[in-house]
Amino acid sequence: MSHILKCDKCGNYGLKENCDCGGKRINPKPQKYSPEDKYGAYRRKTKYGK
Repeated sequence: MSHILKCDKCGNYGLKENCDCGGKRINPKPQKYSPEDKYGAYRRKTKYGK
């Protein structure tokens, strides 16, 4: 089963991992929330720079 992917370079959507522009397509959905997130503090630190 294929999922729709978004190119990180140009923003186009498609089913293939490689985009026509030469960029790589990634999954645009965020990760599921877990109250037992071991790495949440590190992710927030890099996101907000604190």
